[in-house]
Amino acid sequence: MAEEIERVFLLDRLPELPPQAEAWRIEQGYLPDPPAGSQPGTYYEGRVRRKVSPGGKESFIHTIKSGQGLVREEVERDLEPSEFAQGWDQTLGRRICKTRHKVAQDGVVWEIDAFDEFPLVMAEVELESAEQTVELPEWLAPRVVRELTEDPRYRNYALATVGLPPDHAS
Repeated sequence: MAEEIERVFLLDRLPELPPQAEAWRIEQGYLPDPPAGSQPGTYYEGRVRRKVSPGGKESFIHTIKSGQGLVREEVERDLEPSEFAQGWDQTLGRRICKTRHKVAQDGVVWEIDAFDEFPLVMAEVELESAEQTVELPEWLAPRVVRELTEDPRYRNYALATVGLPPDHAS
């Protein structure tokens, strides 16, 4: 398993993005609980995702994540379109769609997600280590409301299965 080290921030709205920003479309669905007796790490766990690049190229990914907070375990594998379709059929009622704006700056990639289903915009940045510090870029800092890294209610899984937290206010 690989580690995912990521900080997440709630934004009050989509910031004015720098010219190098790329917009990706993402649809992802969360698979139901694995069947009894299945082996951990099977296709039945996690999520399936379709990503569409700025140029229109599609990719399909199956991801299993575990843990909470700053450091989590993550396993990904590419899917064929037919495998994605089979998994997607199982995710009804457990889906989210978003536009992800990617901005490479100062050695990291900021990902700004604007959700279709909710009045919600979040920024995230993946780090090389839990000790790595990162400074909010000037185009992003004024839009940050608070950090959500340790708040599991704002993980994509929770948003897809439960919705926005009842006390959400941006």
